[in-house]
Amino acid sequence: MSQLYAPATLGNLALQNHLVMAPMTRCRALNNVPNALMAEYYGQRAGAGLVITEGVSPSPDGLGYARIPGLFSTAQVAGWQEVTAAVHAGGGKNFAQMMHCGRVAHELNLPAGARVLAPSAIAAAGEIWTDTGGMQANATPEAMSAADLARTIAEFAQGAQNAIAAGFDGVELHAANGYLLEQFIRPNSNQRTDDYGGGIENRARFMLEVADAVIAAIGKERVGIRLSPYGVFNDMPDYDELAADYHYLARAIDARGLVYVHLVDHSAMGAPAVPDAIKQAFRELYRGTLILSGGYDAARAEQDLASGKADLIAVGRPFIANPDLVARWQNGAALNELDMNTFYTPGAQGYTDYPSLA
Repeated sequence: MSQLYAPATLGNLALQNHLVMAPMTRCRALNNVPNALMAEYYGQRAGAGLVITEGVSPSPDGLGYARIPGLFSTAQVAGWQEVTAAVHAGGGKNFAQMMHCGRVAHELNLPAGARVLAPSAIAAAGEIWTDTGGMQANATPEAMSAADLARTIAEFAQGAQNAIAAGFDGVELHAANGYLLEQFIRPNSNQRTDDYGGGIENRARFMLEVADAVIAAIGKERVGIRLSPYGVFNDMPDYDELAADYHYLARAIDARGLVYVHLVDHSAMGAPAVPDAIKQAFRELYRGTLILSGGYDAARAEQDLASGKADLIAVGRPFIANPDLVARWQNGAALNELDMNTFYTPGAQGYTDYPSLA
């Protein structure tokens, strides 16, 4: 009997199935404000049990990429209200992924007065797209002061409250893929000598203080977190203590009672595989809902649910090209072909124009 399409629970939420639409940056938020096109896109994909949005910045400082949305203005809250209404109308539940880009940023992508901030003044290797200047090297960030830390924690808490006001069922803290929260965890990007640098207890402090503030703002049953152990995206190289550090994080997250941990494995896209031992460690050390993601098809999703490896399965790219992915998988139907050229371009092409089954 299929578990994937059976109803599921997430904390106190009832989900229509065990399939999660993973967060994926799509760069359609002109002026960083969600719009009707985005509401259509997410509404089309509301067949997932849980829909997690693209990364949403809690702060002007966190808007590292071109055309990514925020959750810090009244216009943004109003725009997200259209999105959450569309997802709920389709039967899905909806979490906002809160993503502060930190050093993965360029000044040309930020509004006036915003700053590129990070744990330490170390630029990330690589380049980033800007609409006004084309490809640019990632900016060298400012090392965050004590005041910056306090303000940013408060921005995450306010962003979470704004998410609930916009109709979201909860938020996912993005502590993966080389963005600000992970920049504190990893020793290559965090070379601080204060209480936020050094051993893992200090390097994890900022992420856990953000989690505590968001829990205080909206309740632990509405807060999940995304982690990418062994992920190398955005200049996050492997290091000797990595496994031990993520064991520490698993225990710390469990102690706070976050509703889910979303573990990312990007080996299907060329990153190092996340060892089964790490996934098993989270299964044993963390008692909440475990979401696994990374290159899943329906058969492997069923297998990992049946074996107890995961409670929910998150899928990314197949949802881009197949708004009705759940129905296609369930019926064994062919999938639409993915157009990678339109992943991040503005407009409806490659966004809302993929066909559903008749």
